[in-house]
Amino acid sequence: MSRQRGKSSPSGTGRFRIIGGQWRGRRIQFPGTGQLRPTPDRVRETLFNWVSPLIEGARCLDLYAGSGALGLEALSRHAAECVFVERDAKALDAIREHMVELNSGNAVCVSSDALAYLRRCALDFDLIFLDPPFDEDPWARLLHQIVAGKLLRTGGRIYMEMLADKGSPELPKGLELLRSKRAGRVGYHLVSVRQEIP
Repeated sequence: MSRQRGKSSPSGTGRFRIIGGQWRGRRIQFPGTGQLRPTPDRVRETLFNWVSPLIEGARCLDLYAGSGALGLEALSRHAAECVFVERDAKALDAIREHMVELNSGNAVCVSSDALAYLRRCALDFDLIFLDPPFDEDPWARLLHQIVAGKLLRTGGRIYMEMLADKGSPELPKGLELLRSKRAGRVGYHLVSVRQEIP
């Protein structure tokens, strides 16, 4: 999701393009409130290269869905399902409209605060996308709840996006950092469940 940035048009909408999969090249519009910040193309390209062995048939969670860029990219690449969680009603309505336009029935849209959703979630996921607003610092609570609720399947991955100068967040016991990169002011990281040594 996140907040800030993303191309705007005079009509008060923002837009991004899907960069891979069955909807490659499709341009997607979202409410141009000045708050939503789709993950940049080259960051998404790197992310989906990292998770390419997992994506087909995966159940995904786009927790701060915003524009829907990460979840839509996952569905384009044949993820089985994506849950979009977003508290902004206009942004969530736009994602619902995209799913109708794309003739895709494998998305669930949930209006909720991110942490509240995690606390009541009864599902588990192969991929969890965490891209909160840059001016928030929810990492400790989010990651603790994902671990405590056993929301990440064995072999699954968590993607985290934040300001690059913050480094990577401290991980709770049970998670380990696999990859980190920087693109301009954006830092992004891939995390997995720590594999216990027998």
